[in-house]
Amino acid sequence: MFEKILIANRGEIACRVIRTARRMGIRTVAVYSDADAAALHVELADEAVHLGPPPAAQSYLLGDAIVEACRKTGAQAVHPGYGFLSEREWFASALADAGIAFIGPPPAAIAAMGDKIESKKLAKAAGVSVVPGFVGEISDTEHAVKIANGIGYPVMMKASAGGGGKGMRLAFSEADVREGFEATRREGKASFGDDRVFIEKFIEQPRHIEIQVLGDQHGNIVYLGERDCSIQRRHQKVVEESPSPFVTPEMRAAMGEQAVELARKVGYFSAGTVEFIAGADRGFYFLEMNTRLQVEHPVTECVTGLDLVEQMIRVAAGEKLAFGQADVALNGHAIETRFYAEDPYRGFLPSTGRLTSYREPAALDGVRVDSGVVEGSEISLFYDPMIAKLITYAPTRLEAIDKQIAALDRFMVRGISHNADFLSALMQHPRFRAGEQVTTAFIAEEYPDGFAGAPTSPDRLARLVALAAVIGDETARRAGAIAGRLTPAETTAAKDWVVELDGEQHPVRVQHHAAGYLVTADGIEHTVELQGALFGVVAAQIDAEALAVQVDRRPTGFALTHAGRQYRVRVLAPRAASLARHMIAKVPPDMSRYLLCPMPGLVVSIAVEEGAKVEAGQVLATVEAMKMENILRAEKAGTVAKLHAKAGESLAVDAVIMEFA
Repeated sequence: MFEKILIANRGEIACRVIRTARRMGIRTVAVYSDADAAALHVELADEAVHLGPPPAAQSYLLGDAIVEACRKTGAQAVHPGYGFLSEREWFASALADAGIAFIGPPPAAIAAMGDKIESKKLAKAAGVSVVPGFVGEISDTEHAVKIANGIGYPVMMKASAGGGGKGMRLAFSEADVREGFEATRREGKASFGDDRVFIEKFIEQPRHIEIQVLGDQHGNIVYLGERDCSIQRRHQKVVEESPSPFVTPEMRAAMGEQAVELARKVGYFSAGTVEFIAGADRGFYFLEMNTRLQVEHPVTECVTGLDLVEQMIRVAAGEKLAFGQADVALNGHAIETRFYAEDPYRGFLPSTGRLTSYREPAALDGVRVDSGVVEGSEISLFYDPMIAKLITYAPTRLEAIDKQIAALDRFMVRGISHNADFLSALMQHPRFRAGEQVTTAFIAEEYPDGFAGAPTSPDRLARLVALAAVIGDETARRAGAIAGRLTPAETTAAKDWVVELDGEQHPVRVQHHAAGYLVTADGIEHTVELQGALFGVVAAQIDAEALAVQVDRRPTGFALTHAGRQYRVRVLAPRAASLARHMIAKVPPDMSRYLLCPMPGLVVSIAVEEGAKVEAGQVLATVEAMKMENILRAEKAGTVAKLHAKAGESLAVDAVIMEFA
């Protein structure tokens, strides 16, 4: 067994590998860029080696520098994590030439499966079902249009070396191909150093199902069940689960056997994933094989009881698998949600900045958090926006879903925008909970106008009003102490307040008693018990129901966040509430004359010139942030009066790109 390994990655996956290596008694070496000098993975590792500036091309993608770091530290093997160099055949070969083990598949298998065009040819030869499409070289946009027209719309354009949702465009018409083909090429070039694109038929109402395979260097290969990754946004996975509520035992066996056959054909060992697209008729088609550990591997670990990182390390060290296919059993249900630095209330725009608060959900059975951050960590525009992965495990699917909701209520992140509310809304959605009608179009279909918070109910609102009343009353009572010298007055006298929740006023009466508070709100009595602080993650018992609510101070009140929705709250004296009804609402300034940069990012291109007349929906500019290109369009017709930015500039959020007459 290895004595020391180097992890050629960053963030949560680097921390994940380090924790397993430590449990196995293996010392670890981290690598880092300037942006990650104070990162958690650097702190957790036994040693760390600096690579270079923040851009991945100048740090984490420098294979020669990583080989040198192994020589310098005496690392005997390298675990690549996912992304970066994990699927680069030349990197695995360079390690082999240097006498360093690659904790992953052989270079030939990476090369065979890393090229999506060639992998489809190999899959077809191995008897694996494949999606109809064009798998040759596409020379330019006109060639792409001709191919797409021949296949029939809709089609998917994909970067040949792509992955993780990067370098993918869905086209429903010739116009979509003309607009998106070059962007797909650029994303492939920028993220993977390869601008080749292939086109295939897009299966409508599809589910994304993947099979986890594991093989050793002695010819033993098994499949470890499936993961359903159908909940996606912009082709990036948001929710993953195992087992799939859609897959039957017969379908699982058929997919698993095809996946193993493909792995065997390319001489595969280590962990890998064969991805399929499945139609409503449960017919399935090969998409690609990822020759690395997947982001969503924890759900497979939960239902199989295996540590996939440990298995990869043991296989790389030459050990045989300690079990066969007959020994693999799936127990219970696991769900993973990806906690992203993005604002779902603003079209999921990326968010960067420092984590001023970071509190993972604690003391919840069956809850696992894989993260690479701590309080004070920086979310950089140079890397993927994922903050953490939240994994829940339970005997049944609905129990695992409900644990997600409870854990998200207790997962507190401040300093940047994040998607916790959206994840909670997904977990509560009846269609997702039912499981059968979930497709890769779920988010687009259910949130066509964007996200505005999870739906609420009268019972939930009533409980939140009661809690807000107690927080407001207790805050006012504690304010009666002077410089900490006087304790708040003890009283059982009832006090009247008005709770203003999202602009709607509710008359309440709060009375203290031995067990907590008795609150009468809108004529209905509630019992409220607080268990800890008034702000932050507030644990309470309301009408004997336990719940967690995140409470944040605001200039004129506070905000409540619970079950996927944010509420603006003020607790006012009755006279103040009466006067507040007459206050004139502040009208925000009209910014419709400007195109503002919606996120910190790099201007890739400006599509118009000063004096140009534009129509609603016309492309104005393209901004790249966190490795994704974002096309900005005109909201209405107008004339470009002045350009304030140009291609190649890095802009802050809300920076003016152009002004209209």
